[in-house]
Amino acid sequence: MSNKPYSQACENNKQPILNVLQRVFSQSKQVLEIGSGTGQHAAFFAPNLSHLVWQTSDLLANHDGIHLWLKETQAVNLRSPINFKIGQHDWPNSSLEHKGLTNAEFDAVFTANSTHIMQPHEAQQMMQLVGEHLPAEGVFCQYGPFNINGQYTSESNRVFDQHLKGQHCGGIQSIEQLQEWAVGLSLVEQNKMPANNMLLVWRK
Repeated sequence: MSNKPYSQACENNKQPILNVLQRVFSQSKQVLEIGSGTGQHAAFFAPNLSHLVWQTSDLLANHDGIHLWLKETQAVNLRSPINFKIGQHDWPNSSLEHKGLTNAEFDAVFTANSTHIMQPHEAQQMMQLVGEHLPAEGVFCQYGPFNINGQYTSESNRVFDQHLKGQHCGGIQSIEQLQEWAVGLSLVEQNKMPANNMLLVWRK
């Protein structure tokens, strides 16, 4: 379907991300994706993580595009997007039914390329909410560009950060700052990814 929203970056990074998710989400049952965007990631990950439920979420404006990807995929463990924006909506409750799971809490969270779009106070709130709502041993996977000790990891990230701030986005955050905000979470992995990105793995 040619009218589906499409991100080349998603196409480029989906397999490297999945390689990590298959390992760190191996015991997870229900995943909340914060900011599903085009829906490409969800449509690719869910069929390859058939042991869990993948719940999409985003602003209402992006739901039609996500639905197009979900309709094409037709994975039984993939859920329609809920309207969710950090700072505007309460943390969503899981009311999913899959393999005998009913009203279970989300024991995993995934987000990609959202942290640097958020304003710093929104990124802080996301880290705090995830830390508050994940159960013990819950996993949070966070993909995107990140600074280390306040320093860019590449020239391209520096240029990208200037572009983001020119678009009134919050910009690239330092891992150390995220750790300060992530009360109750421990950063257990920093996986290098394509295009000078990383996949951070946090555990409650």
